[in-house]
Amino acid sequence: MKKIISIIAVGLIFVAMSFTLSDFYSSLTKVDYVEGSKTLKFSTKLNSGHISQVLKINPNTTAFEAEVKKYVNSHIDVYVNGQNKTLTFTGSQVNGETVWVYYEAGGISDISSLKIKNNILLDVFPKQMNLVNIAYKGSQKNMTFMKGKEVNEVSF
Repeated sequence: MKKIISIIAVGLIFVAMSFTLSDFYSSLTKVDYVEGSKTLKFSTKLNSGHISQVLKINPNTTAFEAEVKKYVNSHIDVYVNGQNKTLTFTGSQVNGETVWVYYEAGGISDISSLKIKNNILLDVFPKQMNLVNIAYKGSQKNMTFMKGKEVNEVSF
């Protein structure tokens, strides 16, 4: 009888452990090419708790946007046709548990290859996954970044 109770108890412990909460670490970036202005526009969605933990600043403060700008500029690099492009930070928006970060790269008339380094939050959250969806002249491409795979390249 004790053996059956022990087996049931161990089974219940495993079942209970399977329902524990685990945090999901991800970002989603949408990249759109605007032909009229020859610009790649980036919109990145982050978890406000995760980015504020990394920056050690409350996302609802006025200093947050300046810290996000510095962070994005040091954790994302964009190469178009092999040439490094300067990213211009255009703003951010905090909405509850979400932070949207906006930036762009201009002076792009044609893209044959797009290489991106994206290591946002990877140094703090090893299970972080950064997804990037790219729209260029009717073509859609996707990239996934994670620890050990911080650089990706696609061709058009």
